[in-house]
Amino acid sequence: MSAAEQLVRAYYAAFNAGDAEAFLALLTEDVVHGISQGGEDVGKDAFRRFIAHMDRCYREQIIDLVVLTEPTGTRAAAEFVVRGTYIATDPGVPAGTPPASGQTYTLPAGAFFTLRDGKVARISNHYNLGDWVRQVGG
Repeated sequence: MSAAEQLVRAYYAAFNAGDAEAFLALLTEDVVHGISQGGEDVGKDAFRRFIAHMDRCYREQIIDLVVLTEPTGTRAAAEFVVRGTYIATDPGVPAGTPPASGQTYTLPAGAFFTLRDGKVARISNHYNLGDWVRQVGG
């Protein structure tokens, strides 16, 4: 297994363990986070706030992880399934989405990575927001 694949797998292992500090330790200080169907955050502090928000509103696990890398080890992609529970109403979801009441969802997703000096310098997540809304009752 390449170092790039090990890094991406460690990223998702820390996510699944709910270990925010281990998760953040895998990021560069200037990490760029492309939020699916949203904006872009820059920096580890912004990512820390994003994680805290997600932890308040959702309980998620990544399953069926497939990691693809390229020969230089500077880019990677991951395809996976998010199995989650909507536990607290997120004010950022589309209008008409019902309040959180423990709805569960299973959502195919993907991510693209730029890797630098053994850390994640960019992560861009992608999933079908309409499918998520449908699954939580919207």
